[in-house]
Amino acid sequence: MTPGLVVLFGSGETSASGRRAFDWLFQRVPAPVQVSVLETPAGFQPNSAWVADQVADFLRQRLQNYKPEVTVVPARQRGTPFSPDDPAIVEPLLRSNVIFAGPGSPTYAVRQLQDSLAWHTLVARHHQGVAVVLASAMTLAASTHTLPVYEIYKAGADLHWQPGLDWFGPYGLSLIFVPHWNNAEGGVHLDTSRCFMGQERFARLLALLPAGVTVVGIDEHTALVMDLEAGNCHVVGRGGVTLVREGEQRRLPSGQTCVTAELGPFHVPEPGIGVPPAIWDRVQAAQAEAQAPASPGPPPDVLALAVEREAARAARDWSAADALRNQLEARGWQVRDTPTGPALSQD
Repeated sequence: MTPGLVVLFGSGETSASGRRAFDWLFQRVPAPVQVSVLETPAGFQPNSAWVADQVADFLRQRLQNYKPEVTVVPARQRGTPFSPDDPAIVEPLLRSNVIFAGPGSPTYAVRQLQDSLAWHTLVARHHQGVAVVLASAMTLAASTHTLPVYEIYKAGADLHWQPGLDWFGPYGLSLIFVPHWNNAEGGVHLDTSRCFMGQERFARLLALLPAGVTVVGIDEHTALVMDLEAGNCHVVGRGGVTLVREGEQRRLPSGQTCVTAELGPFHVPEPGIGVPPAIWDRVQAAQAEAQAPASPGPPPDVLALAVEREAARAARDWSAADALRNQLEARGWQVRDTPTGPALSQD
């Protein structure tokens, strides 16, 4: 059992560059491609279903060559009928081989997913080899500390970090992902790089972090692909990725690869580490059921006896029908008469 691929977008997951990244990923996912779109990060918005549907429609239409089966998982908010702790809501994650989570609020995503059934299931499925794609708010939320973008940029909160989901902590990595690294929406009047913080404010934010943290800045229309099994990271898209670690900065342009150990003391943990045992057992059982070979149908000679018995019953030759039933039972098959015909089952 090896962890699946991880794709982290800086932005543009539903753009032409995003399509190329998904195309690269879907080539490496066993058919059929089954995608779950986790709605949680945008769950506070009245139109969160529309936000998730936009991603789902993009995958269905722009990646149609792969015929992806896309399911939206409406795990919007705890304490509601659409809770990320509801097994029925979360169930599609058990049968997906790609899980996507993206736009919304990073701090909301952390509050709703921390120690939730949905998050633990996502982590467990990733341990089983399922690919995970994160974008926008969810890229931020997966960090050891997440940047409260809306609180600072929109509401004027003091500069600070909030605890994140720390997805890569069990891998020995203390990572902070920052999408929109090279954003330029503010033009010449406002520096909106570093996910709308600007370079001056972000320098002060860096000073608030504990030692040993690696900041991974991902440009817009760019993705960082992490192959944890192979122990390397690859940059795809229009821009690049910037690594900030222990005061040093390294730039990785599109097309470049680095070893994962450059992010910190990387190691692959034992499968299931960090997942509550009950959830791990549930995920393991679901995988075993999905991989179990289908029960073989009745062999031709058994089917022939069943057809012959049905003909005897139609002719009201009950003695012959009973004799044929005995022959079926001798071969280990039970026959049950139903309104739609005989049903065969093994002992």
